[in-house]
Amino acid sequence: METISFLAWPLGACLLLILIHTWFGVHILQRGIIFVDLALAQFISIGIALSLLTGADRMLLAVCFALGGALIMTMTRRVARHVNVEAFIGVLYIFSFAVCTLMLDRTAHGMEEFKAILNGNILWVTPRTLASTALLYGAVGLLHLGMRKRFHDLTFKGEGPLWVEFLFFASFALVLVKSVMIAGILQVFAFLVVPALAGRLFFRSTGQVLLAGWLVGTLVSSGGIAVSHLMDLPTAPVIVAGLAVLFFVMLLVRMMVLRNAADRNY
Repeated sequence: METISFLAWPLGACLLLILIHTWFGVHILQRGIIFVDLALAQFISIGIALSLLTGADRMLLAVCFALGGALIMTMTRRVARHVNVEAFIGVLYIFSFAVCTLMLDRTAHGMEEFKAILNGNILWVTPRTLASTALLYGAVGLLHLGMRKRFHDLTFKGEGPLWVEFLFFASFALVLVKSVMIAGILQVFAFLVVPALAGRLFFRSTGQVLLAGWLVGTLVSSGGIAVSHLMDLPTAPVIVAGLAVLFFVMLLVRMMVLRNAADRNY
């Protein structure tokens, strides 16, 4: 009973992460900017590293870099006229990674802090953190509900003013601030891409993709937390590996189904 109580909080955190990140994942996959999450999260990590180096408020610096990263991403449509957007995002990622590494190298526990930023420590999430996360994600969810037509047109039609683009990326970046501090960059990226990608293997409508992604994420997170606790393994890599394995299995099933259908038609 004590174990179940202990694991309830990290499971709740995973469910919140899955709900919000699968939604953003649908938009990100449709736009074809797959690594925007990694680049933005790593850019935010500069703020976290700077706070460790200077002693300044971690959340304040993380939010400042989040909004700065959102502003950079807002300009990607204009950047696309001159260079491949994914290449631009890749350059932003390696720049952020390098700067973060240089800063953490000057702190007393640089490698430990780097591992924390990368992997997080979701097993030790507290009820207070979970409550504040739910409030933030809920506020972002309400914003996207109210702006759903504008965000839909932006993603699926490429239509919309720059302020709507900035609002989309700013809300995404603020979610990432909380997500990275809870779960780390690795798990956050997996939650953004894999559940939505798995859903798109078999469905096309946004609602069906979301439901399938939420189901996949929930099953793997529940199993991953249990396995990591029982075997004393780091939680984030277990969940990420589980998501990847399930995706590959689903991909294999889809390939076999399509092959059998083609053979019958032949």
